Amino acid sequence: MLDDANQDNSDNSTERKGVQSQKPFEPLLDTDEAAKLLRMHPRTLRTKARIGSIPGVQVGKRWRFRASTLNRWLGGLPS
Repeated sequence: MLDDANQDNSDNSTERKGVQSQKPFEPLLDTDEAAKLLRMHPRTLRTKARIGSIPGVQVGKRWRFRASTLNRWLGGLPS
């Protein structure tokens, strides 16, 4: 019975290995990098990300940001 379960898991892992993304992975910026890009204090950036004013993703306790997403967000702000 255990052999059947192990065999099923090995089949699934080989199927997953064949999946590849069509787009290249965009590195994520940490809070300090994104804050420098936006010319604001990192604490302000975290606060605005927490309330949803600035797009970001919280991974555990840390915030991560995509430069392209921040660029689109900046483009949508009124001048």
